[in-house]
Amino acid sequence: MGKLFGFMEYDRKTMKSEEPLERIKHYCEFHRPLSREEQARQAARCMDCGVPFCQAGADVGGMISGCPLNNLIPEWNDLLYNGKYAAAYKRLRKTNVFPEFTSRVCPALCEKACTCSLNGEAVSVKENERAIVEYAYACGEAAPLKNIPRTGKKVAVVGSGPSGLAVADRLNFRGHSVTVFEKNDRVGGLLRYGIPNMKLEKDIIDRRTGIMQEEGVEFKVNSPITGKKQAEKLLSEYDAVVLACGASTPRDIKAEGRDAGGIYFAVDFLTSTTKALLNGGLAEETYISAKDKNVVIIGGGDTGNDCVGTAIRHGAASVTQLEMMPKAPDTRGEDNPWPEWPRVCKTDYGQEEAIALFGRDPREYQTTVKRFIKGEDGNLTGVEVIKLESVRDEKTGRQSMREIPGTEYTIKAELVLIAAGFLGCDTRVAEAFGVGLDQRTNVSTASGSYKTSREGVFAVGDMRRGQSLVVWAIREGRDAAAEIDEYLMGYTNL
Repeated sequence: MGKLFGFMEYDRKTMKSEEPLERIKHYCEFHRPLSREEQARQAARCMDCGVPFCQAGADVGGMISGCPLNNLIPEWNDLLYNGKYAAAYKRLRKTNVFPEFTSRVCPALCEKACTCSLNGEAVSVKENERAIVEYAYACGEAAPLKNIPRTGKKVAVVGSGPSGLAVADRLNFRGHSVTVFEKNDRVGGLLRYGIPNMKLEKDIIDRRTGIMQEEGVEFKVNSPITGKKQAEKLLSEYDAVVLACGASTPRDIKAEGRDAGGIYFAVDFLTSTTKALLNGGLAEETYISAKDKNVVIIGGGDTGNDCVGTAIRHGAASVTQLEMMPKAPDTRGEDNPWPEWPRVCKTDYGQEEAIALFGRDPREYQTTVKRFIKGEDGNLTGVEVIKLESVRDEKTGRQSMREIPGTEYTIKAELVLIAAGFLGCDTRVAEAFGVGLDQRTNVSTASGSYKTSREGVFAVGDMRRGQSLVVWAIREGRDAAAEIDEYLMGYTNL
């Protein structure tokens, strides 16, 4: 624990964010870390609560409560409070191979389950984690490991997102020779091209993958593995193959006028911006631009919010975000008690920026697309939408959303971004390796295992579980590494 009764002595304090109208002028992270003294006080708030729900990662009410990585949160909070940063980093790395990523992009399931949040504000676990890992880099504690003993076994990892990187890191640490194949021009997968710079600057990825390279991991970019000959070649050259290609098939919107020019998937929009920035700046015609356009974003999740923030930075004339479901309550309902994940309304950075810039929340709740409106040139000019109502099926008791006749209206739009989630993996990869799929077109694995239907082929992350959080991808990569190690060696010490 931290300081005895520290949670009663100190109030929660978090990093200060740059003002919305200032931060929209750039694409950099916009939080200013606390001083070491203040961060120690925040760690002091971690209480001796007996049962640390923060690290449980348990199913409570059908939702995960606490950290899926089972991070030893009270332990490293205590070490941080006592100024033992190096020891804190070692405890953090025991469970989390990439704290520099999770401390930036994880929604902090740990904090939602923190005992302090039952009657007050949670411990700032996520920011404490960030303080520890950034100290480790600054002071050399995160330096590459030298002279890792080698087993003689070779493993190919297809995909360099968080799950692929996690399994590669652990298998390399064990001594296996690991090669990571990435279809894009740079390593990182979802971390690189699915998450904007404002949330995760790309030098953070390069910093960690650079260390992995020094430790022996080989990365091959511009290397898609989608054909049977490529797959069979990997299977003949490597002792095991790990499929970590994510849930890369976006959910489309089937509506009249879908073929209009100016409609894109959110992942393509975000990728184009990141690539342009990494290639030297947002030069004209090098990315999908929202400048001076009325933008409609379909989807109310994190990706939709990222599109809001990115479109604003482009210089969009207006931004509207469509959400099918009703607005969540501002506080927990009686049917959503702690330590369940709080089903409450969250206003994220992109929405904050839209409110500051346009004077209103961009979200339109209980609204869906009826049709896309095209001009004579075939390009988008507007979106006709319709309001929805929630209805319960008398037989099954299930809630569903139904259109309300006569509530149609039109939103002016020259750019539509579809952020409606993902349906499953790239089936070309699955077919190339001859592995089975489940009903959701995710790679099917044995119960409680990462083994696919093909001998020597394993699947991890979103490719097998469907679209999920970065923290779950890392957990899957870590656990799969232990199973693969046992497959290769007959036992595992991971």
